[in-house]
Amino acid sequence: MHSIILCGGSGTRLWPLSRKNYPKQFLKLYSDKSLLQETFIRINSLIHANNIYFVTNKENYFNVFNQIRDIYYNFPKDNILVEPISLNTAPAISLAIKFLTEIKHIPPHEPIIALPSDHCIRNNNKYIDLLQIAISELSDKIGTIGITPTKPETEYGYIKKGQKNKNHFIVEAFKEKPDKLKAEEYMLSGDYVWNAGMYIFNAKSYIQEINKHCPEIFNLLKTTYSNFKENFGSLTNISIDYAITEKSERAIVFEGDFGWTDIGSFDALADITKNNEKLITHNSKNIFAHSENNRLIAAVGVEDLIIIETNDSILIQKKGESSQVKEVVNKLKEKNIKELEHNLIVHRPWGKFEILMNGEKHKAKKITVYPNEKLSLQAHYHRAEHWIVVSGVAKIINGEKEETLKENESTFIPAYTRHRLENPGKINLEIIEVQTGDYLEEDDIIRYDDIYDR
Repeated sequence: MHSIILCGGSGTRLWPLSRKNYPKQFLKLYSDKSLLQETFIRINSLIHANNIYFVTNKENYFNVFNQIRDIYYNFPKDNILVEPISLNTAPAISLAIKFLTEIKHIPPHEPIIALPSDHCIRNNNKYIDLLQIAISELSDKIGTIGITPTKPETEYGYIKKGQKNKNHFIVEAFKEKPDKLKAEEYMLSGDYVWNAGMYIFNAKSYIQEINKHCPEIFNLLKTTYSNFKENFGSLTNISIDYAITEKSERAIVFEGDFGWTDIGSFDALADITKNNEKLITHNSKNIFAHSENNRLIAAVGVEDLIIIETNDSILIQKKGESSQVKEVVNKLKEKNIKELEHNLIVHRPWGKFEILMNGEKHKAKKITVYPNEKLSLQAHYHRAEHWIVVSGVAKIINGEKEETLKENESTFIPAYTRHRLENPGKINLEIIEVQTGDYLEEDDIIRYDDIYDR
């Protein structure tokens, strides 16, 4: 048994928490684990880690690797597949199927579970039990998981259930996101479930259905894996629903109720998470506040608000208006505002850095380097840097000399000087970097050597 976890999405509906350089699947929204980590842990209770594969884009490859390594240190890097270009779920799943069949030589009838990486599931035991039932009844069908509706939701697609057979239903139809009246009609009928975007099939059935309903992808699947990747960008941006399941006569749905939420909006986030610990209200009601930094938030004389605070942006929206966040995102795109894509916390293959202060000729950062990782050997034209070790041990190349610094020790790196920072220890290395100079942007860098091939 194998699993494919799709984690290449941008999650712009959750701006300003979710950014292009660190989208929502990597955020810790309802526990001390990210959505991606929670997804891995859930499916790992059913499937061995070596049989779990991720499909992501180049920008998020190391985000995936670092997060999974944090909870499963020996996870194989080869199990993270990189899309040459971000398209949609049908091309992404097909890339993984091609890899599993050609490179890993999995049996054609072996079950494969394809999952989104950014959902919340409260009852893991009921969820896994349903997956096991689905696998036992799958045969040559294309299975999907449908969620028993708890309210007339307009933000989800629906699946109409047909004839029941054992523990599943024949799929009669897929329905787009409805308006309020139609959602209430679906809810009252009892004939519909929410489409959770989870699929179960085997490689043979998947390829047969792709051949029948999406020849563009099938023609590429007939070639080699390397050719599939090389020509990946020629494929249409299409979901697996549109490519296969809405047309397939093999589609079946397994209905479940295990505390599922697609955290696709701040209204959904408000339903499943606790309020900010430092929220103070006066003459106010129905306020939800979320602070990335646990800052004090005070609300006076207002009601029905969602307040989202990050280290560089604040969003205030009326409850029930989460769908309008995309319009804010569009305006940010039009004005080319950097806060759309990048946060003050920036993740890198070796760790992360947070901008603490940014002045005209000075900038301060907190830099975290993961164990056994190192930055590129580099130099800068326009800035000098001061490094102070806060915790851990730093191995440093500074011009012609090498030095090891411990907590409370520091060094100075002049402009034009080749330098490198490395963490040889077993815990995270944290340093404060103070930059001075007439230009302090990230593109002022000359790389001489880089283990990440940047």
